[in-house]
Amino acid sequence: MTDLAPLLETFFLNRLIKQRQASPNTIASYRDTFRLLLRFVQQKLGNNPSELLLADLQAPVITAFLDFLETERKNSPRSRNARLSALRSFFHYAATEAPEHSALIQRVLAIPQKRFDRKTVQFLTRQETDALLAAPERSSWIGRRDHALLLLAEQTGLRVSEITHLTRADLEVEGPGAHIRCMGKGRKERVTPLRKGTCDVLRAWLSEQPAQPAEPLFPSSRGGFMSRDAVEKRLHKHAATAAASCPSLTNKRLFPHLLRHTRAVRMLEAGIDSAVIALWLGHESVETTHVYLAADLAAKERALAKTAPSPAAARRYRPPDRLLAFLNAL
Repeated sequence: MTDLAPLLETFFLNRLIKQRQASPNTIASYRDTFRLLLRFVQQKLGNNPSELLLADLQAPVITAFLDFLETERKNSPRSRNARLSALRSFFHYAATEAPEHSALIQRVLAIPQKRFDRKTVQFLTRQETDALLAAPERSSWIGRRDHALLLLAEQTGLRVSEITHLTRADLEVEGPGAHIRCMGKGRKERVTPLRKGTCDVLRAWLSEQPAQPAEPLFPSSRGGFMSRDAVEKRLHKHAATAAASCPSLTNKRLFPHLLRHTRAVRMLEAGIDSAVIALWLGHESVETTHVYLAADLAAKERALAKTAPSPAAARRYRPPDRLLAFLNAL
């Protein structure tokens, strides 16, 4: 019989951290998945997590856990699939370390991803963007920080995890070639140029911060790196303020990634090729950028305007045969 605890420890320490050098975000996501799973199994079986065996994680238990995420925790199918991906990664590892459980492992790996409806990507209009950027009260230190953060996020399309991990050393605003450097998803380093107006705001912000290069570019009130939740909370606060001058903001679900969507759509509106946008955003594949094409109604309207209507007069279709007429009438 194979104990689960040592197998799970070597999965995180050897496979994820040492061999794959997984990013902190990936490790945190996998960690949270197993914390939820172990608590769920503990409630079902009554055993402490450190006492569980690999044989306790049968396919029906994993399926019940995934159903629990959707029904009790109200997770979306997308979140459910992300948890399943983390579990699959572990069971692929377990297949080499505990081959005697191959039948159990194959049944778990056979659990399918759940299909879900893909909604059109949401983004902010130019009026909504301007209102949001103008919302922070810049007479306070926190307001100036929030304004600089939102402006950088909107102009660069950086992910919230990339923004919260920026340091002073990642920013270059002096001389030609002003840019921001970050380590993005998939451990890919990305350099994004900055506009003059953005540089002016960030240069003024830097003058208020400690001179150490390793210090956070956008520190929390305690001086450390801001969390994802802190950024989202500040965004909601400023969106509520901006809604007074731009009521359409009240009808949109605001989250930090929305600024990334907005930047992609703005670039599409400017006629920039999707391959360039994929490089700008740090997408692994150009196909990932195609979701923004579906959201850009203006681009579709321009395509429709370039399409000449058919010169043929509209006529009612009449089946050429009595049998076809009968079938069409059914």
